[in-house]
Amino acid sequence: MSQDNVKDREAPEMIEVVDLYQKKDKIYPRAFKGVFRNYRIIGGTLLFLLYFGAAWLSWGDRQAILFDLPERKFHILGMTFWPQDFMLLSWLLIICAFGLFFITVWAGRVWCGYACPQSVFTWVFMWVERVTEGDRNRRIKLDKAPFTSQKFLKKSAKHILWLLIALATGFTFVGYFSPIRELIPAFFYGEASGWAYFWIAFFTLATYGNAGWMREQVCIYMCPYARFQSVMFDSNTLIVSYSPQRGEKRGPRKKGADYQQKGLGDCIDCQMCVQVCPTGIDIRDGLQYECIGCAACIDACDNIMDRMDYPKGLISYTTQNTLAGEKSTLFRPRLIGYLVALLVIIGMFSYTVTDRIPVGLEVIRDRSTLYNTTSDGYIENLYTVKVANMDNQSHQFVLNIEGLNSPVIEPKQNMLIESGLVAELTIRVKVKADAIERPNSSFVFSVQAKDDETIRTTQESRFIAPNSQ
Repeated sequence: MSQDNVKDREAPEMIEVVDLYQKKDKIYPRAFKGVFRNYRIIGGTLLFLLYFGAAWLSWGDRQAILFDLPERKFHILGMTFWPQDFMLLSWLLIICAFGLFFITVWAGRVWCGYACPQSVFTWVFMWVERVTEGDRNRRIKLDKAPFTSQKFLKKSAKHILWLLIALATGFTFVGYFSPIRELIPAFFYGEASGWAYFWIAFFTLATYGNAGWMREQVCIYMCPYARFQSVMFDSNTLIVSYSPQRGEKRGPRKKGADYQQKGLGDCIDCQMCVQVCPTGIDIRDGLQYECIGCAACIDACDNIMDRMDYPKGLISYTTQNTLAGEKSTLFRPRLIGYLVALLVIIGMFSYTVTDRIPVGLEVIRDRSTLYNTTSDGYIENLYTVKVANMDNQSHQFVLNIEGLNSPVIEPKQNMLIESGLVAELTIRVKVKADAIERPNSSFVFSVQAKDDETIRTTQESRFIAPNSQ
């Protein structure tokens, strides 16, 4: 047996022991510039303007977007929805789910990197941190330094700005449920409701904690999307990835040095890709569920490649097939399936909203008694009728019956229903016994606004009579 074999046999294995309860190292993301950072700034700015600005828009004499829970009215621009329209909310949630599935299959976690509220607010909070405490090295040095008045001022300024942003977030969120122009002065004068104070405090603390303190832990441990995303990925999904064929072997070198003769790749092992990562991972270790697809490492690496006069793209948006030297396919069955399903659901949702009639009708037949026979030769059935006025103004509604021979409605119904209210009444439908053709007949209740013939809806019901045979 050779001496080398003996050494190999006797060499102990290197086993890494990880304490599951050890304190996680704090991440200090570094500032960087690049094209994907610019995209994220533009997208984040638009999202901030949409969230904070839409609450202040007016539509006529009311707030443009207002979910008025006490009045059970949900105003979105020129439309008003009611609890009876909650099925539309289900459609909307399904659209969001299929949209997320489609984007994930196509481009991985770009939603997380560019549009997720957790990511957007985290990037804003990290910007505040850099403004008040300095870039990465200064923040590390500051945290290690003894507690002085200067450190207190910097830390205090950071947390005050964090809290102000979080407070504005809480005010805005509650402002979509309570008119924001009235909410703010009422809050500071102590005239707001207890629920308003509670929810403003809740969302202020939630934003402050999630974006300021927990950050990547929300993305890694709390967000379910990070866990099920692997089910949506395939070998043609766009991912942020490092090219080991081009980058390995890693090693430092001077600009202009002939590194290929030393067996080195393009990666100079500068650690910039790690230092800019908001979740603290090393993208060179391969695809990891902690990666949120923000492309910060791409921007940082491209800047280094420019300085070294190397081609960009050592880290890039690519696919596993491309990395393996195979052809990538954009249009594949699963992606097309999600797209078709998404378009169909959007089409159905749009049709339902545009074809929506602002009146609801519910008819419940009295099942305790099949029918009654009156002394004047009529057969009568009892019904409970509910009419909901889902328009923004009051209407006089007329209730009619179609499909029965000379029916009589008692009492005659001309109902004045205020906006947002539901009228419930018990009526008798009577038909002459000799005019009834079948013991079980279908007919239709119809309700229509007298001042607008387009506000009309119907519901089918049954009329029960004795069997004449």
